[in-house]
Amino acid sequence: MEQQGQGKASTRAKDKYNAANYDQVKLWVKKGDRERIDAAAKAVDMSRNAFILEAIEEKIKRENAKPL
Repeated sequence: MEQQGQGKASTRAKDKYNAANYDQVKLWVKKGDRERIDAAAKAVDMSRNAFILEAIEEKIKRENAKPL
């Protein structure tokens, strides 16, 4: 039995919204680094994605580039 809001139609709607509003960037890291990133993000109560985006933003600001 599917949970409410977790059906195929819901997934399609989320995918359509994400495709229209976000770009995807694939990131390759060495074996074991994903777990390190996840642990660091969890330590500050962030998702992996939010943690990586914040790290990128900090780097951009340090390099005096245009912020995201």
